[in-house]
Formats: sequence, C-alpha cells, structure tokens
Amino acid sequence: MKLDRSGFSSTTAVTRPIGTLEQNPPEVPCIEVCAGAGGQALGLARAGYRHVALVELDRDACATLRANRPSWQVLQDDIRSLDPARLTQGETHIGLLAAGVPCPPFSLAGKQLGGADRRDLFPAVLSLTAAIRPQALMIENVRGLLQKRFAAYRAEIIANLADLGYAAEWRLLRACDYRVPQLRPRAVLVAMSPTAFACFKWPEPVTDALSAPTVGSVLYESMASSGWELARAWADQAARIAPTLCGGSRKHGGPDLGPSRARKEWALIGINGSGVADAPPTPGTTLPVKLTVAQMALLQGFPADWSFAGGKTSAYRQVGNAFPPPVAEAVGRAVSTALAVTVT
Repeated sequence: MKLDRSGFSSTTAVTRPIGTLEQNPPEVPCIEVCAGAGGQALGLARAGYRHVALVELDRDACATLRANRPSWQVLQDDIRSLDPARLTQGETHIGLLAAGVPCPPFSLAGKQLGGADRRDLFPAVLSLTAAIRPQALMIENVRGLLQKRFAAYRAEIIANLADLGYAAEWRLLRACDYRVPQLRPRAVLVAMSPTAFACFKWPEPVTDALSAPTVGSVLYESMASSGWELARAWADQAARIAPTLCGGSRKHGGPDLGPSRARKEWALIGINGSGVADAPPTPGTTLPVKLTVAQMALLQGFPADWSFAGGKTSAYRQVGNAFPPPVAEAVGRAVSTALAVTVT
C-alpha cells in the first residue's frame, strides 16, 4: 500500500511548525501509541518523559498499563480511527510521539506482506504525526523491516516525514548492548526537525564483556526461590545472552519461545522452550526447565514488580512483544538531548 504523501486523509494536519523544547525540561510531554504492556513507556518515563496519553488496542495490555501506572491516561482504541484531540488532552506542545507498531507485516516468521498487510499501522502513525506535530517521532519494529525487500517502503516513510518537515533515519539496535540479557535486535526510526536531527546521536552501547548481564545472573534468584537444588548449576550453564523472545501468534496456538531454531538455543542453556511454566522450579525438578512469564519479563528488562494482566498466554504475548525498557530509555535520552541542544 502506497502511503499518502499529500494529506494523510484519516486526520486533518495541523499547520503549526515543529516546536522546540525548553532548556533542560524536567519532563517532556509524550504520547505513545501501540503501547503494549509498557516496555517502551517505562523506559521513556525513566528518561524524563511525561505521558500525556497511551493508546493500546489489546484489553489485557491496557489493564497491565493501568495496574502498574494508575496515573497514566490509557486509551483502549484503534489509532486508525482515533481523534488526535483525544491524544493531546489539551496539551499544545508534544515533545515526542512514540510507537511500537505491530510486527507481523515485516516479521521474518510471517508472510512479510509489508504495506499490503491490514495490520500495517505505519500510515496511521504518520497521519497522527501530521496532526499532532511533535518535536520528535520514535518508532520501533522487528529487524525484518530493514531487509532489502522493504527498502522502498522505508524510503517512502522517510519521504513522507520529509514532506512534514522532519529528518529521519533507521537504525538496528540490539538489546544486549544496553544491559538486557537478550539479543533482541530491533529496527528503530527517529525523526525530528533537520536542525535538531543534526545534533542527534544514536546511543552508544553501554554493555561490555565484564558487565554484561546473562540469563543465569538475572534469573538465578528466581530459579532458586522455591528451593530448587540445581539453581546454581543451571545459572552457571546459563551464563550467556538469551536468544530473542517471541510474542507468539494469536492464530497459531499458545505460548512458546519461538521457532525450532530458537528452542534449540534455549535448550543449550537448560530451558525448555516449548511452553511457559506457572511457577519457578521446585526441588526434584530436572533439566531442562520452562520459564515463567515473570522470568521472561526480567529478560526483557522489566522490573521485578511489573505485573501483567490476563491469562498466561496473553501475559506471555505482552512480554514477548515488548520493547525492552533499557533500550527505550537510551534512545529517549538521546532524542531529548538533541532537542535540548537546539533550543534557540
């Protein structure tokens, strides 16, 4: 589907120019769409962003957001039909529009229909950008979007943003480079005014060989919490980075840790990737063991007290589809730094 570069007809564009942030703002007003279970939102909040509104279509994910952050304004809605005025909540200045649009149109595990997939929400996000005119735009998706087959689609998005007065760039970021014990490469788009973008620097990796967290170091305490006598031996075996967690499909059964190749990698660190456990292992449990939803959330960089609403399959999908908070925080800080530098 070719993006509409002339008017983004689903909303009416506001003609005011892209604004500038105040010097060293204590909080940057932010709107987030396709917010999921809050991974990106949590990272941005740590980076100094104040969420004016968060939009998510999934009922359980909305319940997760409300349970963990009751002060957040959470809207359960489809962004393709959403009035931008509901998002801005009367705010005249939005520093960042962030989005974690659905991955299936570009996922290596799917049909890769791109813009022809009805689940493609890039046009809707661009429409909201035209209406809201935030200082910056930040979108994350699977690395499959960076394949050669989608080069024209990516270029079309850049062109649409240029028409709106934004400079933009795609970059592949790995979660393991930001102290997350999981490989998890992600395609990230950042856009802002050309002046601000000239000052923007992608966040440098902060993980080195000595400080890198591993599956074993992050999950040892949880694995030992019910007295499992093999917890220390397992943690030593699991002293490595995890393969990428997958969110699973609504069309094809319950939760598992990904395709057969990924499950083989999990098996090497003593994890049974064919399902999800209800609780940590108890005495007498033999290897390999299954991970709980809470343990997978730790591998995504969520804090231990972040709870997930819904049944086990729903909670697992929320975790598996999340943008790791530490990565979102790193990009968010880089964006706000560039905007602050260009204040006139």
